[in-house]
Amino acid sequence: MKVYKKLFKYVPDNRISAYLAMIFSSVSAFFMVFGYYFIYQFLKELMITGNYEKAGFLSIKIVIYLTLSGLLYLISGLASHKLAFRLETNLRKRGIDGLSDSSFRFFDLNSSGYIRKTIDDNAAKTHMAVAHMLPDNSQAFLVPIFSMILAFIISLRVGSVILILSVVSAFILKGMMGDGKFLKLYQSALDKLSSETVEYIRGMQVIKIFGTKLKSFKALHEAIMNYSKYAYDYSISCKKPYVIYQFIFLGLIAIITIPLSFFLTSIVDSKMIAVELIMVFFLSGVMMVSFMKIMWASMNVFNANYAIDHLEELYSKMQEDNLTYGQREHFDNYNIEFDHVSFSYGDNKVLENVSFALEEKKTYALVGHSGSGKSTIAKLLSGFYKVDSGSIKIGGYALEEYTKEAMINNVAFVFQDSKLFKKSIYDNVALANQYATKEEVMEAMRLAGCDEIIAKFKTKENTMIGSKGVYLSGGEKQRIAIARAILKKSPIVIMDEASASIDADNEYQLQKAFQNLMQDKTVIMIAHRMTSIQFVDEILVLEDGKIIERGDHKTLLRKQGLYSKLLHLYESANDWRVANEKLL
Repeated sequence: MKVYKKLFKYVPDNRISAYLAMIFSSVSAFFMVFGYYFIYQFLKELMITGNYEKAGFLSIKIVIYLTLSGLLYLISGLASHKLAFRLETNLRKRGIDGLSDSSFRFFDLNSSGYIRKTIDDNAAKTHMAVAHMLPDNSQAFLVPIFSMILAFIISLRVGSVILILSVVSAFILKGMMGDGKFLKLYQSALDKLSSETVEYIRGMQVIKIFGTKLKSFKALHEAIMNYSKYAYDYSISCKKPYVIYQFIFLGLIAIITIPLSFFLTSIVDSKMIAVELIMVFFLSGVMMVSFMKIMWASMNVFNANYAIDHLEELYSKMQEDNLTYGQREHFDNYNIEFDHVSFSYGDNKVLENVSFALEEKKTYALVGHSGSGKSTIAKLLSGFYKVDSGSIKIGGYALEEYTKEAMINNVAFVFQDSKLFKKSIYDNVALANQYATKEEVMEAMRLAGCDEIIAKFKTKENTMIGSKGVYLSGGEKQRIAIARAILKKSPIVIMDEASASIDADNEYQLQKAFQNLMQDKTVIMIAHRMTSIQFVDEILVLEDGKIIERGDHKTLLRKQGLYSKLLHLYESANDWRVANEKLL
């Protein structure tokens, strides 16, 4: 019941379905055993008294009660399945809602394969425990009790056989269920296999493009081998008790009749013995099915408990590093300050005790080697991550003091690989400001240099993007993303390598769009194109999570430090030429 309490809190409005399923299943169990009681009466009338008319009447009762039992069980199953599907849906919705509010750190520490597997597969695992086990649990425990009572009503001999059978089965059943610790190892191996498989499949593109060898995916191979080992070991551990269980139940009549045959000549009421043997055969079959349901109930409840615990653990992780928000709705100014900020991805320290200040309405650039902390600073400032220690302030107040809406409205982020939705070009821009007029949206597109893009299409700005529409180049998508940022009118703009992958045809238009976007804004740029940052107000040079140089382009060149080396490397790379076609 502890497991069901965990599950039912995700379907608070549908609990009545659970109670109906158990009630209908319980009544079904009673009717089924009552039907077997009439089978006993039928056999007596048919084989002992010879009253065929009464036997015919009893056969009708048998059909009625067993049919009612089946119908009630069906209704019970319908109620439990309705609840199970609603539970699965709600668990997935809970996961989606959690993902939409998760911090970027959560996605850095948890692979997409693991997230998908945990939400999809574990939500599905709860299905059996609710859809089938709710009706089956009631029958699994009530049918043996009712059958035992019926067995002793028939005779002491039948009752004794069924009682002994039940006690022996209970001991065997424990071995059939498998060890709980073993099941955890098995489930952990299955989890690992599923997540590694998803990651492997998503990496197939890398294999095709770069020719990566299969042995580089050692994690998948290891997951397969571990899963096969635990699956095999688990099956072997259940083999002996399951074989003994089947031998006893399927061979029960033979087991009883062999010693009984030695006493047939001394048995006075042989017809009654025949009726009792038939009832033992019927009731042992009922008991066998019931005990199997108990075994499956144990396994499915374990799976459901394992699944819900893992889901709730994942839901908890989603919220661990989220930025908390306050009540402040307005910024006094847009000066930015990092005050002794430290940040890490798990055990990987990225920033350590970093402090600096940026004045509003100025343009700044962050440069440094890959992994130096440039993108991390940008994402921390956007509220994508929560700092380990220290404080980030805008307008003199920590980010945590502002409302979520204030942060969203006042900080715009332009990524290197901008994402567009399967909507029209107009809608992709307009979503930045739901209150913008059409004139404002079109003006934002004009400032971003989108006029020549929409001019190519018959339906202009209403042209659909995506599988049912047109496909745009990287530079064209970037201009639409910039139009979005312009329409948003955020005082702070962060550009994370926004011009890293543009081609020469788009560079001029993009540079004009950037200028329109940055006008009268506080701008933080991260760029690999060193030529695009030489005219910013100030450049911050990072190395190993610390700011080691700071100044404008000319000042940093005079220092002959890391910035000067990076600029020299960039210029050298641009001068590379293929001297001989034979080198290709």
